[in-house]
Amino acid sequence: MAAAMGAQAALEAALLTAHNLPHTERLVRQYVEQVDGADYTVPEFDEGLEWINTDGPLRLHTDLSGKVVVLDFFTYCCINCMHLLPDLHALEQKYSHEDGLVVVGVHSAKFPNEKVLENIQSAILRYNITHPVVNDADANLWHELQVTCWPTLVILGPRGNRLFTLVGEGHREKLFSFISMTLKYYKEKGKIEDQGIKLKLYKDSLPPSSLLFLGKIAVDNSTGNLAIADSGHHRILVIGKHGQVHYSIGGEKSGWKDGSILEATFNSPQGILMKDNIIYVADTENHVIRKIDLTTEKVSTIAGTGVQGTDKEGGKMGVKQSISSPWDLAFGSIGHAEPNLLFIAMAGTHQIWVIFLEDGKLPGGTEYKKGTCVRFAGNGQEENRNNSYPRKSGFAQPSGLCVSPREWNCLFVADSESSTIRSVSLKDGAVKNLVGGERDPMNLFAFGDRDGIGINAKLQHPLGVAWNEKTKLLYVADSYNHKIKVINPKTKHCTTLAGTGKASNVIGPNFKQATFNEPGDVCVGENGNVLYVADTNNHQIKVLDLERETVSVLPVTFADAVDSSQSIKPKKGSRLPKSAVSVQQTPLVVSPCQTLQFRLKIELPVGAKLTEGAPSFWALWAEDHEWFFVGQKIDGEIVNLENEIVFVVPAQVQTNELVLSIDVCLYFCNINDKKCQMKGISFKQPLEFSSTCEEIISTVDLPFNF
Repeated sequence: MAAAMGAQAALEAALLTAHNLPHTERLVRQYVEQVDGADYTVPEFDEGLEWINTDGPLRLHTDLSGKVVVLDFFTYCCINCMHLLPDLHALEQKYSHEDGLVVVGVHSAKFPNEKVLENIQSAILRYNITHPVVNDADANLWHELQVTCWPTLVILGPRGNRLFTLVGEGHREKLFSFISMTLKYYKEKGKIEDQGIKLKLYKDSLPPSSLLFLGKIAVDNSTGNLAIADSGHHRILVIGKHGQVHYSIGGEKSGWKDGSILEATFNSPQGILMKDNIIYVADTENHVIRKIDLTTEKVSTIAGTGVQGTDKEGGKMGVKQSISSPWDLAFGSIGHAEPNLLFIAMAGTHQIWVIFLEDGKLPGGTEYKKGTCVRFAGNGQEENRNNSYPRKSGFAQPSGLCVSPREWNCLFVADSESSTIRSVSLKDGAVKNLVGGERDPMNLFAFGDRDGIGINAKLQHPLGVAWNEKTKLLYVADSYNHKIKVINPKTKHCTTLAGTGKASNVIGPNFKQATFNEPGDVCVGENGNVLYVADTNNHQIKVLDLERETVSVLPVTFADAVDSSQSIKPKKGSRLPKSAVSVQQTPLVVSPCQTLQFRLKIELPVGAKLTEGAPSFWALWAEDHEWFFVGQKIDGEIVNLENEIVFVVPAQVQTNELVLSIDVCLYFCNINDKKCQMKGISFKQPLEFSSTCEEIISTVDLPFNF
């Protein structure tokens, strides 16, 4: 083995001085001729191993004889292993089994949870792996081939002879060069066989699911709506607190496209934030940060180039700055009353970055302009290093973020690969341990499942954190322990809140009997009374009532969703009573792209007030003009008479004029005689369209006196 490694080291040194492509190919061919004559044969796969995506076990020296085989040693928690998958996918697209290439994933687990077949199957679905994968749970082949880190590629010749080893990510050009010349060499010698490999993809055996491998969840406290990264479906969902989907943005297929919410595409989005009508998205596998504006119904990219970056400093403006696998987001501020920073858990470079939403500065005094994307903390090395100086600290695949602005003035971080929860001061940037891990910064194997204080508590690959301002407690998605845990930052005491530690899907009847399957995030809602859980491998949102200690599943329904994955016609809103009054409005000349803000100016009878909890509503319609409402919110609740109804005129209009109906239905009671009534009003607003698109905002009053 040492001789083989030495020969490859000599090759790579020679490649550094190669003059051109023919010179490179000649050096690689000479190397293959040299090692082909040596006895570097790899042992057979062990009997009884679990295989995925195949009809049965594969034998290296029979089924794969006559093939150039790439063994991909990986573990599914590893972000660097994920970074390698696009390279392998591209390689498989270029060379088929009939061409003589077979890729075999060798899953060699880091965490105990990753040894379980069902969990590996879920990961294979999540990352769309379509080549054979073997569960090397005891790492026998890993040790036999002297593999030392994830990911590692071992390239074999057609008789199972070891040729090349590539350690880590970022070797795409070298990988393609080695495979190209190896296939050419052995084809010339007649050693390549063109038979196929019988695949049986695991994904083909499963029924469709309305949600698939949920990423993060966010709550808009002003409306109670949730934003969800439906990562497996490459889309963002905006849903009401009772589960009705208002918007579905993105679709079944991955991509990177800005523009209308009906056309935008994402690639395995994870992190998400929502405030008012703005949603920020960590579009993980596109390596970008996206912004969704529900008012204009537009999606834009605000940071990242769409290509995985290796820069560990940053400092460029937005879309000029390359980034790597952003996994979560959090609002925060330094020196501002309102949040002026968008923090990013940059899993790919093991750091915390920020985007400046306004001009500002970081601890240390450096000034940055609005839109700048720059490193905040982490040296870029994968380690569990705490330090008073943020840029000397080290993280290991940070995957969850939240801010406690008042109580602690810090950023809490779920640092998944060190199995710790850390804090980063927003005053001076100091990075400290809260719970989990151990004192040795290089030990990334100090994981477990133990309640306790500080480093005596143990977690296993936590992915999500959420601060509850009401309880002053921090909630944690302890993913590989299949639990939700809670931490008191004052005492550093970490305890199990919900889950049994076994991966399954039991709803209740209480926290301790409920179960989860690799929960990926937690989010506080309902003024601190509810905890939403992204139960990732169960493809569900679970709702934990923190007062009653009950668990339920949020029923997600798509009946009236604005869905970008399919062309839909909006349905007419709720009907008014037959006694509804029709009110003719003054005609308006409006422009495509113009925003109309309709303001209710309704006077109830003296002594009357709206009935709390009654279904007062507004609805929009224009007969025979369904196109006018595609992508729009066309109805909603009325909770007070200060409601504004916002509507954006489409950029492409299909008529010169139409009449827009703004229907209002009110339930109100007289506080004196206790009489209650339901009354309807239909405001008829004639609209005439100009030809020029103007992104302006106009206010239109809707007056009525009962």
